[in-house]
Amino acid sequence: MSPWAVYALSGVAMFSVGLVGLFSHQHVVKRILAANIAGSGVLLVLVALARRVPTGVPDPVPHALVLTGIVVSVSATALAVALARRMARLQAQKAHSPEREPVSDGERS
Repeated sequence: MSPWAVYALSGVAMFSVGLVGLFSHQHVVKRILAANIAGSGVLLVLVALARRVPTGVPDPVPHALVLTGIVVSVSATALAVALARRMARLQAQKAHSPEREPVSDGERS
């Protein structure tokens, strides 16, 4: 088995593990990590597919796509972590705020 096939199969395995983690966990941070693992698997498959012939020069277009994908992945992760922090802060405020009792019609004026 060639090393490029090993890279491609590893990428498929990483993508599969990421998808399972993405849909099986409820915790937001675990889902973000699973999405990163799945994305890394896709990038690994792209690197493996860049090899056209066994002895030739690899195709530069998939490599450029991988570099762009890394930048997009880092940005998406930063946005997801910021949203997760905001969600946690809002849930904490909601948990610590006093509960309002329902007002009956006779008490309204």
